[in-house]
Amino acid sequence: MYLMPPSPTEWLPEGHLAYFILELVERLDLAPIEAAIARKDPRGERPYAPRLLLALLIYGYCVGVFSSRKLARATYEEVAFLVLAGGAHPHFTRINQFRLEHREAFASLFVQVLRLCRRAGLVKLGHVSLDGTKILANASKHKAMSYERMQEEAARLRAEINELLANADQVDGAEDERYGVGVAPEDLPEELQRREGRLARIDEAMAELEREAALARAEELRANAHGQRERAADPSVDDPERRRCATRAAISDARAAELDPRDDDQNPPPAPGGDLPHHRVPHDASGTPDPKAQRNFTDPDSRIMVTGGAYVQAYNAQIVVDDQAQIIVAQAVTNQPPDQQHLSPLVDLVEQGLGRRPRRLSADAGYYSDDNVGACEARSIAAFIAVGRMPHASRADGPPVELSPRRAAMQKKLQAPEGHAVYSRRKVIAEPPFGHIKAAQGFRRFSLRGLAKVRCEWALVSMTHNLLKLFRRAPAMVMVG
Repeated sequence: MYLMPPSPTEWLPEGHLAYFILELVERLDLAPIEAAIARKDPRGERPYAPRLLLALLIYGYCVGVFSSRKLARATYEEVAFLVLAGGAHPHFTRINQFRLEHREAFASLFVQVLRLCRRAGLVKLGHVSLDGTKILANASKHKAMSYERMQEEAARLRAEINELLANADQVDGAEDERYGVGVAPEDLPEELQRREGRLARIDEAMAELEREAALARAEELRANAHGQRERAADPSVDDPERRRCATRAAISDARAAELDPRDDDQNPPPAPGGDLPHHRVPHDASGTPDPKAQRNFTDPDSRIMVTGGAYVQAYNAQIVVDDQAQIIVAQAVTNQPPDQQHLSPLVDLVEQGLGRRPRRLSADAGYYSDDNVGACEARSIAAFIAVGRMPHASRADGPPVELSPRRAAMQKKLQAPEGHAVYSRRKVIAEPPFGHIKAAQGFRRFSLRGLAKVRCEWALVSMTHNLLKLFRRAPAMVMVG
């Protein structure tokens, strides 16, 4: 039918996103991915170029195809994927394996694309806005259980198992009398197996919840001991008080060692994003979990969070967005629902990625604290953070409410014409990227499970958002050099 072989480069119109991605992946530094592949034993695997698999993943996340099965099927059914794969058809398990094995490299790829955006003039760092959204976890909230309910369910299951075992003993005795001892032994009843399996899962979840609560309490005690030692070393404090502080520090250290007996050699390596806030299991002074503390059986790192007035099993996804072209200049994911403690780590991530700090930063009331304002001042960043609903200045039957100096100053700053003009830009800077990611790209739920994995997937999602901005605004400038 053809005098000459067909060329895939003629199957899509000039300037198609697929061609842009093919050119882009050729310019990305994939040294960590290539080194990891070189260390593997290649026997038993069909080789695929890492840039091919990466191009499939990037294009898929750009157009809303996140499932490895759908990506594999698209290499047969959709022209753009066929062009990206060059006629190859990697199995979905291979695509998913590539995404899992090299997920940590996505954070570096995010930074590389971010720097290309800066080179194209899409990032100025004159004004950035910080915001967060709840992204659904790959788990159902109905698979979560509180510590109190775990205890009740475990007690109920143990009672049922004991009753089933007693009944089984009676049946076995009757069968031994009828057929003889050891003749035609039966396996455990299926009903008993189900209960024992469920009890084992609940016991495991309870033990993990208790361990996390003990570690959280130990962390509090160590922080308290550190504060007491600093006070004991303060020469302005009198000697009796310094001795009491030293004693309290020693008691806190000893109690922390009881709750977390691991030494430094036994501690696991820090998780990626170790400076980011993390959820601490609610607990009492003894390190016992609060009865309402919950754990999800499907994705234990995810948490019950509130979004739009509804309770969902989710993670808290954070971004810092530049005013110039709505480029995401820093991103992170945590399992801590409140936003307040995310400000300082996200500002530091901006500096790590681009080598300098923004001049102005705006954020909603969820990020306000005197410490956050102080952190911005220490970094020479002009902060415009909403202070939230202010308490009444006075009550007829009580003393007037006094605001902290920083809070009062921030309120006055935002009420001034210049401050109001800057803060009014926050919504049009920070919120549209979430709309693009959720509505245009269709990313509303993580495909992976576990905090480390979803952080890497969010880096990939943020990277594709920036890549699409780059493609639409300045594709020709990017490929120069």
